[in-house]
Amino acid sequence: MSSENRRFKEDEDLLIIKNSTNLHSTKGHCHSNSHSMRNKVSSKGKPFDMIYVVGGWSKDDLSCPVEQFCPQYNEWKMTAPMLHHRSDPGVCALGGAIYTVGGSDDITCLSSVERYDPECNTWSVDVPSLSSPRSRVCVLEMDGCLITLGGFDGMTCINTVERYDPLKNSWSKLTPMLRNRASASAAVLNGQIYVVGGTDGDMPLDSVERFDPFEGCWSLCPTMSTAREASGCAVFLGCLYVAGGQDELGLSLSTVEKYDPDTLRWSPIRAMNNKRFQVSLVLFDGFLLAVGGFDGVSDLKTMEAYDHETNSWRHFGSMKSKHPGGHVALIKAV
Repeated sequence: MSSENRRFKEDEDLLIIKNSTNLHSTKGHCHSNSHSMRNKVSSKGKPFDMIYVVGGWSKDDLSCPVEQFCPQYNEWKMTAPMLHHRSDPGVCALGGAIYTVGGSDDITCLSSVERYDPECNTWSVDVPSLSSPRSRVCVLEMDGCLITLGGFDGMTCINTVERYDPLKNSWSKLTPMLRNRASASAAVLNGQIYVVGGTDGDMPLDSVERFDPFEGCWSLCPTMSTAREASGCAVFLGCLYVAGGQDELGLSLSTVEKYDPDTLRWSPIRAMNNKRFQVSLVLFDGFLLAVGGFDGVSDLKTMEAYDHETNSWRHFGSMKSKHPGGHVALIKAV
């Protein structure tokens, strides 16, 4: 085990306090506004989780919009746009803030990082940049840190893995993945990182690999039934769910499959109602929620929710804007 990965293991107990630790404060004064919903509660006294769709832009819409879903009103609201136009960034919530990592401005790949404070409705750039530029990077939260996985550096797909420690406000490198991957998806299941699909630059991948933070190493897992680039991925009821994406024929997918870590098997579930490439999948209010994507003809504003009890998907409303190349972040209620 490398010294860096050993430190990752040793820091785990310290970093488990992520939800009670404040991040570096945003410069300037912070005032409450109508967009600040993080501490709102329902009529039953239950705090709301908050969904944000961040990034993504096209020549038809250069504003790089950011939207927030307000559950108590069942509607979307526009929030402050990012400081830099970004397509295909990595997006993740950490400690009550949202981070956008890398991406592309349609000219070059970016290494910079922005952080959104929902209480102030402001973006800041007080987070250090990645070690190198990359777009189509996968980002997740684990033990109070951000983990970046792979991406495209403008020339090739990479297998680089980096960790951002908000307590030290710094990035460090971890053991690289076994495969070069861009547009992969990932989730944390049973304390380990699972990375699924993506592309190696030549074709979409069906391969899956798992990172054990205690051992500091990667291992291969059973492959998916379908190669998927830019699919959605989330953990639900102890299983890993993967939805949509694009296959090796360049077709947008509606199919969904789940991985059971106890049986080490993938199995299909009911397909979504729409094909969705570049879809985001998030666990929200007891449902899996598929947000946006591209159906092979047009970018989608719609969402659909999966109910495991009926093994069915239903329409769950629409965003105000389309977000091609954007991603979802979920700020959990505290």
